[in-house]
Amino acid sequence: MSEGGERRVEGSGGGTPGAGASGVAPTELLELAVQAAQMAGALLLERARAGRELEISSKSTPTDLVSEADLASERAIKALLATCRPDDGFVGEEGGARDGGEGELTWVVDPLDGTINFLFGIPQWCVSVAVTDGVGTVAGAVYDPNRDELFTATRAGGARMSGPEGAIELSGSERDELASAMVATGLAYDAKVRAAQARVLARVVPKVRDIRRFGSAALDLAWTAAGRFDAYFERSVKQWDIAAGALICERAGLRVLDLPEHEDLPYGILAAPEAIAGPLLELVG
Repeated sequence: MSEGGERRVEGSGGGTPGAGASGVAPTELLELAVQAAQMAGALLLERARAGRELEISSKSTPTDLVSEADLASERAIKALLATCRPDDGFVGEEGGARDGGEGELTWVVDPLDGTINFLFGIPQWCVSVAVTDGVGTVAGAVYDPNRDELFTATRAGGARMSGPEGAIELSGSERDELASAMVATGLAYDAKVRAAQARVLARVVPKVRDIRRFGSAALDLAWTAAGRFDAYFERSVKQWDIAAGALICERAGLRVLDLPEHEDLPYGILAAPEAIAGPLLELVG
């Protein structure tokens, strides 16, 4: 099996404390990420309550769908960011990437993570907005409109969740044995990859308390940071799926590892408490 690579939260560069290469305070960037995520979340929630999306097409495979809701959400986020920070780069799931200048910031956006859930009326989807520099992710927000829960972190600070019952600092699970761990995962759209993932799951299931597969990588990471899951791993994730969620897990004190691609398994990510990260990696890496 391949050895997982550590994802590290790097220290800040010069300029504003914690700002990194861009010189912009992470808290300032986080405020904009939150504004974008909540604005898009409100738009999506209104569409979800109005009924089934009529305009749907496929992307990488016939089961990998995109709706007009995805596109509308991304357009709204891009417009806000273009107004507030027109010189920054942009990478979104639905395309239209724009490079920032050298040493500048790039916004990494999943305008609707959990599209299949959204289209089937399953209230397990979110908006993920992160901003990166040459070092890594500076700030990130994952917003769940269905529960009005917002998960945030900056590279220079901690991870927090705010919702209808107030705000709390996140510290992740303290699980110290894999056998009692609740583990979240996800499956790729490609049939060959799913078959390989099924073989991995066959190794994992007897070794843990149970498995959950809910269909939104960003929300899975956020819930892992909140301790609702003890650990999470998934293959075939993209930058926009994990940019915000991985930072939130890291700042919640969890160990976050890259899963290098090998055989039929593409790149992936694992987040878990220190005590069980190694044993889980042995099973899934």
